[in-house]
Amino acid sequence: MSAAVIAVVDDEPRLAEILAMLLRRDGHRVEVFGAAEAFLAALAEQSYDLLLTDLRMPGIDGLELLNRARAAAPDMPVVLITAHASVPTAVAAIRDGAFDYVEKPFDNDACRALVHRALQVRALTRENRRLRAALQRGAGSTEIVTRSPAMREVLDLAARAARSRATVLVTGESGTGKELVARTIHEHSDRALGPFVAVNCKAFASGVLESELFGHEKGAYTGAATARAGVFERAGGGTLFLDEIGEVDLDFQAKLLRALQTREVLPVGGTKARAVDVRIVAATNRDLRAEVAGGRFREDLYFRLAVIPIRLPPLRERPEDVLPLANHFLARFAAELGRSFVGFGADVETWLSGHPWPGNVRELENLVERAAVLARGDTIVLDDLLLEPAAPAVGDVDPDAGLPLQAYLDAAAARRIRTALARAQGRRNDAARELGVERTTLYRLIKKFGLEDG
Repeated sequence: MSAAVIAVVDDEPRLAEILAMLLRRDGHRVEVFGAAEAFLAALAEQSYDLLLTDLRMPGIDGLELLNRARAAAPDMPVVLITAHASVPTAVAAIRDGAFDYVEKPFDNDACRALVHRALQVRALTRENRRLRAALQRGAGSTEIVTRSPAMREVLDLAARAARSRATVLVTGESGTGKELVARTIHEHSDRALGPFVAVNCKAFASGVLESELFGHEKGAYTGAATARAGVFERAGGGTLFLDEIGEVDLDFQAKLLRALQTREVLPVGGTKARAVDVRIVAATNRDLRAEVAGGRFREDLYFRLAVIPIRLPPLRERPEDVLPLANHFLARFAAELGRSFVGFGADVETWLSGHPWPGNVRELENLVERAAVLARGDTIVLDDLLLEPAAPAVGDVDPDAGLPLQAYLDAAAARRIRTALARAQGRRNDAARELGVERTTLYRLIKKFGLEDG
């Protein structure tokens, strides 16, 4: 059995160090804590393979620590250290989830055997989860198709991140597959059999987002006829994916930071916080460092989220992935439509390889779906793509050539704004950033050129 990371919590330093020294001789890494509060703070930052805790301690005692530890890390075995007089209490605690107990003064060999057995059970539990998750993946779960070295590095980083409970921040342009990477992390973790819950933070107003994430009590606001658990609780034992995290306001950022630090949520209208056991993966297409510099995003929240940062390269930076992805999507849509395709024509492959893909993988997927639906034969040809007419080349007739200068400039500006809005999928903040103008300026121009509906 490989070396484990073991926590020993005891307010008697001498006893704790003796136990730590005994376990270190077996090659384990042991961390000693003089109080339960210090261990719980450490548990919020990293995982442990085993906890040994004294039953009688001032403040948070061993029983309360057992409950909190199991809420934060359900798979971590907890062994209680108890005096003879407290054995009945320790036995009762086993019914509440303790793995076993060791009686003071403990026998060295018996203690080592108990630790070995607890670690074996944990290892078997995790291996069982991995095997069952692998069976699920083999039944058609998440798959990322890539040949590019850049994406292979991303997948390697995601696989290493999956083995921890650290928070991950996935960044990249819209359509690069951030949620797919988040699902990959979940499916390769020991939480794979738990729920994967995705929330688009941009889809909710701030007050509604708080209720969606943290839940609410009955009567918390008008229409709250019953209490409802938030996604932090509904994702318990699994992974919570917070997409578009860069869109939340500063007030909510403070509440989210507290939830991440304490691993507790306070429902809207509630007075008592609830412990949650959830792994957080967040994503954004914004440059959060720039948002921090601009005072729009809390620096402490950024560092809390970006424990492991993963940047997804846009599709234009990995052209070797375009054709494999296109063939993958074509095979999938063929199966859904009950059709059979030979593949893409040579001119289509040339066009696919040369296109800059401003909408990234999502744009490619949508294009292939359209072609699969509209194709007349078993080979995808250019006409099946329904490509938009190319911009006029130099020397072509300019439809606005006869306009007065100001009208000509307005027409050109309107086309540019329309293109930026299309690339941003209607998100005006993102379009303003691409155009290099203030958001209020963009709103004024949209109204001026009559682009509200287009």
